[in-house]
Amino acid sequence: MTIKLDKLWGRGLAVIAVGAASIVLAGCSLLGGGGTTTDTPTGEGETTDVFTIKVGDCLNDGGVDGEVSEVPTVDCAEEHDSEAYDSILIADGDYPGEDAVLEQADSECYTSFAEFVGVSYDESALQFAYYYPTQQSWDQGDREILCLIYDEAGKTTGSLAGAAR
Repeated sequence: MTIKLDKLWGRGLAVIAVGAASIVLAGCSLLGGGGTTTDTPTGEGETTDVFTIKVGDCLNDGGVDGEVSEVPTVDCAEEHDSEAYDSILIADGDYPGEDAVLEQADSECYTSFAEFVGVSYDESALQFAYYYPTQQSWDQGDREILCLIYDEAGKTTGSLAGAAR
């Protein structure tokens, strides 16, 4: 699984990577969520296995670099870097390739962004990123794209659900 920080430059249709590089995550993941937030964050206040993160969890993953299997999670009432807002499961079968996975992640995280925040991505000051399966994690059962929302201006406090900004 990898994280990709993306934004739509000029709020157009072309999606390109932001300067923060991809983070390769090893292991397997069969996470659920399907776009609903949870009331109890996973691993609150501690380092959490990346494959147990669920929608509604808040992360302090801004400084994560290189291969990781865990990221710091905190209560959303505390300052945090990002929040998981949607879980997209890719259909079983052969690994579709990184380009196809990224295309699906860009499209589906973009679409579910408005429902979560309350305004479209094009109107929002917030950004999205995502964790996605790599060939290695796919071979171990990982089929999840986990959409994350964050503010480029810095850490946020509280959930961004319905923030309308």
